[in-house]
Amino acid sequence: MSAPYRFTRDLAELPTHAFGNRSLTWWGVILFMLMEGSGFALAGAAYFILKSHQGTWPPAPLQPPGLLAGTLFTLLILASEIPNTIVKKKAEAEEIAPVRLLLPIMAAIGGLLLVIRAFEFDSLNVMWTDNPYGSIVWALLVLHTTHILTDWFDTVVLTVLMFTQHGPTGKRFVDVSENSLYWRFVWLAWLPIYLLIYWVPRW
Repeated sequence: MSAPYRFTRDLAELPTHAFGNRSLTWWGVILFMLMEGSGFALAGAAYFILKSHQGTWPPAPLQPPGLLAGTLFTLLILASEIPNTIVKKKAEAEEIAPVRLLLPIMAAIGGLLLVIRAFEFDSLNVMWTDNPYGSIVWALLVLHTTHILTDWFDTVVLTVLMFTQHGPTGKRFVDVSENSLYWRFVWLAWLPIYLLIYWVPRW
């Protein structure tokens, strides 16, 4: 009796990594952004619910937060999309030299944003324990700061790896691309929060 036919194929030439929706981690990042976006949306809804129960917003005698730190933060995070877009494209082209140049720039921008964010907290004119207004404003800012800090840490780790023998691999280039995708979520999520914290109290 002859042995059963076995179909075999050499998989050695198949790619070991992929970008965009061909990557499982890309789908993981998209799912994470959807979940975190829902969290931001719920926090925004809580903001308006609390506002609807107050006669004035912020409650007297509080004044709205100063605009300088928050606006400077907003301008810098918007400008960061320029190197972010470039490093994403270079990572997907697997060009190590520009990636090594731009990742430290993105890490430096993230660090500077965290410094400015400290001044933002100081300019809120309220503590989280003072009243519902203070609680929700601090909650929004802390929530977004967590995402800034998370992405900054990831960027620093990728920067270090790209200067080691383990860095310039296809998998690491995918990581850089998806880190850049997540950074877009971080700055896009900030725009409505900026309006809620700094401009809604002035309207």
